[in-house]
Amino acid sequence: MKITPAHDFNDFAVGKRHNLPMINIFDDFARLNDNVPPEYRGLDRFRAREKVVAVFEEAGLLRGIEKTRHVVPHGDRSGVVVEPYLTDQWYVAADVLAKPAIKAVEEGDTVFVPKAWEKTYFEWMRNIQPWCVSRQLWWGHRIPAWYGPDGKVFVAESEDEALREAREFYGREVDLKQDEDVLDTWFSSGLWPFSTLGWPEKTDDLRRFYPTHTLITGFDIIFFWVARMMMQGIHFTGEVPFKRVFINALVRDASGAKMSKSKGNVMDPLELVDDFGADALRFTLTAMSGQARDIKLSRQRIEGYRNFGTKLWNATRFCQMNGCARAVGFDPAQVKAPLNRWIVGETVRTAQAVTAALADCGFDETANALYRFIWNQFCDWYVELAKPLLNGEDALAKAETQATAAWVLDVILTLLHPVMPFITEELWEKTADLGAPRGHAGFLMTAPWPDLPATLIDTAADAEIGLVIETISEGRSVRAELNVPPSARPPLLVIETTDAQRRVLEGSAPLVVQLLRVSEVRFVDVAPEGAIPYVVDGATLALPVADFIDLSAERARLSKEVANLASEIEKTSKKLGNPDFVSRAPEEVVEENRERLADAEAAKTKLEGALARLGAVA
Repeated sequence: MKITPAHDFNDFAVGKRHNLPMINIFDDFARLNDNVPPEYRGLDRFRAREKVVAVFEEAGLLRGIEKTRHVVPHGDRSGVVVEPYLTDQWYVAADVLAKPAIKAVEEGDTVFVPKAWEKTYFEWMRNIQPWCVSRQLWWGHRIPAWYGPDGKVFVAESEDEALREAREFYGREVDLKQDEDVLDTWFSSGLWPFSTLGWPEKTDDLRRFYPTHTLITGFDIIFFWVARMMMQGIHFTGEVPFKRVFINALVRDASGAKMSKSKGNVMDPLELVDDFGADALRFTLTAMSGQARDIKLSRQRIEGYRNFGTKLWNATRFCQMNGCARAVGFDPAQVKAPLNRWIVGETVRTAQAVTAALADCGFDETANALYRFIWNQFCDWYVELAKPLLNGEDALAKAETQATAAWVLDVILTLLHPVMPFITEELWEKTADLGAPRGHAGFLMTAPWPDLPATLIDTAADAEIGLVIETISEGRSVRAELNVPPSARPPLLVIETTDAQRRVLEGSAPLVVQLLRVSEVRFVDVAPEGAIPYVVDGATLALPVADFIDLSAERARLSKEVANLASEIEKTSKKLGNPDFVSRAPEEVVEENRERLADAEAAKTKLEGALARLGAVA
């Protein structure tokens, strides 16, 4: 049996158990040394192996050569085969350091978010091995060890301390040589939370900033970095370095593959910033941060969030052009118009949701709440619905709307600032001198965080404006699903409502006509033949579209599309239900099929709803 304790990990363990000699046969350059027969000394490892085979063949001892695939480690940069090679290194008793770090997480002094990552932390820490902290690199913290003339080692905090110890040991002055190795990168970075604050001195910065509250990092370095900071922080300061560890997602390419220079799928953040802006990239990563372990980053997603910033910019310009300036002493609780009471309440809900999400490290929830409110509620609906008030003859309603819009815009910029700091700071400055004083003293980054009471939420205004919005939204969906031409102007028929809903729809008829592209809002008892019904908050409405589309052709078209989607759903479901496919296919391919299935199911449900509407037509 052949065994090489100095050149194989498993053999090394066997050798230690049986006290076998550890014999190196390589030098530092993987050439054979003096521990081998003379004819092989100085040969490169691969050349030596060829010579051994040739000698066996010449002696008639070679029975045969077989090709065998086996795992061989290679350098990630050079691609060269890595040979295990026994050397003297410096180690840390990691099991000793790990015990208090494990206890800190067990007792809740430090918590992981999501909590499931604690299992990964414990798995590594409870099975930790001695930590080799010496590296043969050009740069880094030098190992604090000095060697005397006879090889005696002096470990000290400084060279002066080492010289003092050597003087006491030898009884005379001697020259010392410092170890040429440097500390492992993770050892050095594990010192970061406190060493940057003046430690070991008890500085004001150390007292103020250590321990910190939240560390945000990736799951792939929980052991390499988080665990090292925990072990060293507790050992050197007596306290955990942070109270919470938030584990974010790993950024991959659009297909879900890990980014790699060799694959050519790396997305350079500097190029993305040049193309779309830093805010768009920040918002993209924030909005996608809650997607399990991975973020599938694509230029299309970043471009979409760049458009979101443009949308906010244009809405701000709209407010400027319409004289929207926050009035001195403006009180959102005093607004009268239902539209303004509604947007004030939605602003409060968004501020509460964003504040709670940030406190819980729900960064994706933060971004998505802001996106929905800013794009959908403020930019789309409020701006459109406010135009009649801003252009109307009622001076009081106009002034109130101008002040309300400016107030909401202030809150928007403040809430959005942590995610998109550059555009919000720019808009804060550009809107600071609109008419009346706005209280913009200094930078937005120093402005107080919105603390809005729930009493500002008006449920009556919510119901009123919600009815108008849903009437228009559902009506647009009906038109889109049935391919009603944009130029078609059918009337909107109101068939059954409560008295309150009737008053709202009567008062909002001009807006509905304009935004839904109908000829009028007409109240009737029965819908005529060819009218497509839809229900909004219990109210029954209808769009008579038979004069604009072929109902039979639309039924046939929708039925065909539903059948095609059903076939695609069945095919994709079978593929995902095959354990061999799920286990063998690349992760990104499996995920792509899951997304395709979800999209097909959603589209099928939507088209079936359109078919049902057509089925209700007499």
